[in-house]
Amino acid sequence: MSKQVEENLERWRFALERRGMKVSRSKTEYMCVNEREGSGTVRLQGEEVKNVQEFKYLVSTVQSNGECGKEVKKREQAGWNGWRKVLGVLCDRKISARIKGKVYKTVVRPAMLYGLETVALRKRQESELEVAELKMLRFFLGVTRLDRIRNEYIRGNSSCWMFGGQS
Repeated sequence: MSKQVEENLERWRFALERRGMKVSRSKTEYMCVNEREGSGTVRLQGEEVKNVQEFKYLVSTVQSNGECGKEVKKREQAGWNGWRKVLGVLCDRKISARIKGKVYKTVVRPAMLYGLETVALRKRQESELEVAELKMLRFFLGVTRLDRIRNEYIRGNSSCWMFGGQS
């Protein structure tokens, strides 16, 4: 397997260098996803290429074991960062809940869910995201768990005044 990887890597390097680009041997890394057997070493022009367990691709963290826990935590944090950016609007009592809901849906929720469309989430990870979302929604509505208002009403999945029906 590693012999085939080395051959493909060498072809890729040759094609790039033929077009005037350079492959950095010190920065090049590889990762095997869901590998069942231990792989050998991979070399590029005699230099060993570093094997990594995770790397960042575009804005997503890809892990070799196929897990997405780090990515879910990162997206949850991005949601909270978006929340902080619009906190002045979301916590202003003069602004209607409907406007707050629209701001939330256009700023916070996309930040939290970006890139997760292609990730197979586990039930626990889904519930982590849901808990974070409900904390945010309850906070800007001024509602606590002690008020005993159902999550469905908070989310606006029923005929709620906040989001105007299903989102």
